[in-house]
Amino acid sequence: MAVAHSARPKAASSTSTRWIQLGLGMIAMMAISSPQYVWALFTGPLTEKLDVPLAEIQVTFSLLIILQTFLAPAQGYLVDRFGPRLLLSCGAALTGLSWILASQATGLMGLYVTYGILGGIGTGIIYVGVVGMMVQWFPDKRGLATGLVAAGYGFGAILTTFPISRSLHSEAGLSGTLMTYGIIIGVVGIIAAIGMRRPDEDQLPQSTLDTPSNDAVLEEGGYEPRQMLRSPIFWLMFVMMTMMSTSGLMVISQMGAFAHDFGVADAMVFGLAALPLALSIDRFTNGLTRPFFGWVSDRIGREYTMTIAFGVEGIAMTIWLLWAHNPVAFVLLSGVVFFGWGEIFSLFPSTLTDTFGTKHATTNYGFLYIAQGVGSVLGGPLAAVLHDMTDSWNVVFGVVIAMNFLTAFLALVVLKPMRDRHREQSYADGDLYLAARQDA
Repeated sequence: MAVAHSARPKAASSTSTRWIQLGLGMIAMMAISSPQYVWALFTGPLTEKLDVPLAEIQVTFSLLIILQTFLAPAQGYLVDRFGPRLLLSCGAALTGLSWILASQATGLMGLYVTYGILGGIGTGIIYVGVVGMMVQWFPDKRGLATGLVAAGYGFGAILTTFPISRSLHSEAGLSGTLMTYGIIIGVVGIIAAIGMRRPDEDQLPQSTLDTPSNDAVLEEGGYEPRQMLRSPIFWLMFVMMTMMSTSGLMVISQMGAFAHDFGVADAMVFGLAALPLALSIDRFTNGLTRPFFGWVSDRIGREYTMTIAFGVEGIAMTIWLLWAHNPVAFVLLSGVVFFGWGEIFSLFPSTLTDTFGTKHATTNYGFLYIAQGVGSVLGGPLAAVLHDMTDSWNVVFGVVIAMNFLTAFLALVVLKPMRDRHREQSYADGDLYLAARQDA
C-alpha cells in the first residue's frame, strides 16, 4: 500500500488539456448511452416481432448490463495497461455494430448475442475507460468531473429518444431504426475515442488531503485491486451500489411495461405521448443529477450527499407509485426519481478513488461497477418475474423503495465512520512513510 501526500496543489502546465479530455469523454459517453436508456422503446416492437414473452426479451437488457459490468475489471486493466485510444475506439465500434447486427436478428439468440453481448462489451469498455480517465485527470474536482462524463451517458439519449420513437413508427420500423442509429453511434464514438489519452504527471495539480474530495488519495501507487478487495469498505460500497443500481434499472428496464399497465403510456401530456416524454425528461434529470451531486459532494462530503440523494429517490418513488395512474404526475415524478438515482455514477467512483487511490483507479472501479450488473439481474428479469407472480407492481416498487432508504442509512451511519477510520490510518501511514524517506 502506498501512502498519501500532503503537498499543496501545483498549477497544471496545460489547464485546457484536461477540459478537452473531459469534453471528448462526454461525447463518447453520449454516443453509447442509447442501448441502455432507450431500451424501453424497443421492448414492445421486439416482443411483437419475435412473438415471445416480455420476460424473455428483458434477458437482452440484463445481458447488456451484465457484460458491461462483469467484464469491467478486465476492461479497466486493459485501458490502464495500453491506454484509452485503442480500447475506447474498439468499444465504440462494438456498440454501433451491436445495433447494426441486431437489426437483422430473427430470434432471441440472435438478439441476445448482438444487442446484449456485443453491446454490453462495447459500452462497458467506453464507460469504465472514460470514468477511469476522469478520476485521474481531475484529482481536485473528482466528483464534478466524473459527474459530467456520467451526465453524458445520461444526457445522450435525450438526443435520440424522440427520433428513435418516431422512426419505430415510420416506414423504417424496428430494423431500419437499429441500422441507422447503430451507424451513428459507432462513428461518433470512434471520433471521440481517437482523441483521448492518459494524463502526464506534470499536467495535473497534485492531490491533497485537506480537500473534501481527496481526503485519502494515495498518489504514489494507491491500493492494488487485490488489496482493495480485502477491505470491508469496498464490499459495503458494493452492496450499496447494487441496491441503488437495482432501483434505477428496474425503472429503466420495466418503464414501458408498467406505463402500459398503469394506462398512461399513450396518454397525451403537454401535447406529447407520456412514455417518450417521460423518457426524455428522465434522461435530462438523470444527466443533470450527476455533475450536480458530484459538485455537492466535493464540498460537503460523499456520504452526506449520498444520504440526501438516495432519500430523495425513495420519497419520490413512493409518491410516484401512488400517483402513477395520472399521466402528468407519471411524467413529472419519473424525472424526480431519476434525479435521485443517476448520481450513483459520480458518487461511487469518486468515493472509491478517494479511498483507494488513483494509480489503479480504472481497474478498481471496474470491480465496483460489477454491482451494476448484479442490479440489472435484480431490476430486470427478476423484477418482471416478481410482477408476474403477484400481478402487481406494488410489491416490486416496495422492494426498491426499501433499498433506497436502507442505502441512505448505510451511507451516513456505516460508510462514513468506516472511511473516517480508514483516513486516519492513511494519515498515520503517510507520516511513517515520510519519516522513513527522510531517514533514508
